[in-house]
Amino acid sequence: MTTSLVDAESVLAIDLGSLQTQVSLFDVVDGQYHFIANGHSPSTANPPFQDVTESVHLAVERLQEITGRLFIDADAHFILPSQPDGSGVDRMVVTYSCGPELHFVTAGLLNEVSLESAQHLAASTYGKVLDSIGLSDRRRPEAQIDAVLRAQPDLVILTGGTENGASRSILKQVELLTMVCRVLPQANRPDVLYVGNQALSKRITETLEKWTNVTTAANVRPSIDTEDLGPAQTSLNKVLVDIRSRQVGGMDHLAKLSSSLPVPNAYAFGRLIQYLGQTSTTGKGVLGVDLGASYTTFAAANHGGHLCLNAFPYGIGRGLVQAGLLHHLDELMQWLPVHVNESLVRDYLMQKSLFPAGIPLTGETLAIEQALARYLMRTGMAQMHSRWPELGSAFEPILAVGSALSYAPTPGQALLAILDGIQPAGITTVILDPHKLSPQLGAIASINNLLPVQVLESDALLNLGTVICPVSPARYGTTILRVRLEYEDGNEIVREIRQGTLVSLPLRPGQVARIRISSSRRTLIDPHTRRGSGSFKITGGVLGAVIDARGRPLRLPPDAARRREMIKKWLFALGG
Repeated sequence: MTTSLVDAESVLAIDLGSLQTQVSLFDVVDGQYHFIANGHSPSTANPPFQDVTESVHLAVERLQEITGRLFIDADAHFILPSQPDGSGVDRMVVTYSCGPELHFVTAGLLNEVSLESAQHLAASTYGKVLDSIGLSDRRRPEAQIDAVLRAQPDLVILTGGTENGASRSILKQVELLTMVCRVLPQANRPDVLYVGNQALSKRITETLEKWTNVTTAANVRPSIDTEDLGPAQTSLNKVLVDIRSRQVGGMDHLAKLSSSLPVPNAYAFGRLIQYLGQTSTTGKGVLGVDLGASYTTFAAANHGGHLCLNAFPYGIGRGLVQAGLLHHLDELMQWLPVHVNESLVRDYLMQKSLFPAGIPLTGETLAIEQALARYLMRTGMAQMHSRWPELGSAFEPILAVGSALSYAPTPGQALLAILDGIQPAGITTVILDPHKLSPQLGAIASINNLLPVQVLESDALLNLGTVICPVSPARYGTTILRVRLEYEDGNEIVREIRQGTLVSLPLRPGQVARIRISSSRRTLIDPHTRRGSGSFKITGGVLGAVIDARGRPLRLPPDAARRREMIKKWLFALGG
């Protein structure tokens, strides 16, 4: 297709969530692609319906009411492509995070090599690895078969061997999977994704395709020191669409209408972050975090396009049980700006896990939910750094998605939760996606690479502000920075920044100013460039420009009363 604005196309993006179905319209206005509007409906992907068709139609009807434009005809069929009377759309894409939890089994050779890569591949999407079989597995073959049967996996990820490397041990794994498939009824047999030594692909396919669906992709470990998940992730998405189409009604029909293969939200979100990383000129990585109901997705990409993607099985909803949070309430409660009884916190979390669509109705429950967002982001960042130690803490920009952030009463509360959870260092821009468009833009990029660029440059996303997070060994209360903000009209303001403080500088959204910073006491304003002082232009956001001089890592007072007062002071500094 062409991405020329002369032949501009409208796009309808359908997001099938576990709680809500969202339908978003993108079209050309004044020669530029824009986000027009979206419609929502409670999801019908879950029991008792287990069919997304009804929720999609309800969401589309809502979008029709908002836009005054028809997208489905009298027979409830989508109007594709758009018609001369203005009805319909030219293209459609589908993203999804709905459906029952997927169960995986990984099989390979070495734990620290091929099995580790299989685990990483499984962690890039929504699912849970229930068992792993490798060379170090001391169980007898019949015990391994029993373990796979008990796991009842939807998918077996089989890997092992560098290119033209090991073969005998992999073929033994294939024999084991053959036995599993022969025991199970055809409807219960797991799909198999083979991402190992490509010299064996044909033989493995011929052996297993008699019993189940087999997909092959490029080796995730082409050499013992190299991991390449990209091609395997693409093939994994194809397999997951087939599995979801069998589990959730209506998915197969939408897949046929879609201009590209439906993709999981996590993968589409990662694709957008990867694109931002490739186009970045700062030399820093780009970070994205999506706080969902069941999963929290982290995606980080550098200028070379290398993507670190992980979908952690916990979120602000059903994922609370998997997070084990009820056993670590003290880690969450330390972020509460008001005193809340532990029993109330526990009750709210239990209710949230049972009814994730519920919203906080009191100041106390709002505080719990925002503390939960901090806890989940801190936990996710710790695991990201554990898996990718080279990730660092300097990013530009940081893109955040999630209802707990988007529905915060003030932008300051959302920004403070992001800063407390991620704890970036250096100079960054924090962007909030209030309409949850990021995964949809990532999916659209495969059919129209111009649309996401222009939507990102529009006002569809909310720039919370430029944030400067200096790193200093100075003691609390010591002056570490002298800041001069020079506006284009000739006015200026001067501030002295003390260690441990949070300061907001007045700068209107989109307004450009030059900031001059001189530091003292071995303070670095940007650890990535090792810069201690400097002058550069910044652009204002909803909260202007923010200097977060609270230190890294962020430390809270052990005394509960002092801790709550400090958090209130930070909220007040950002207008929260």
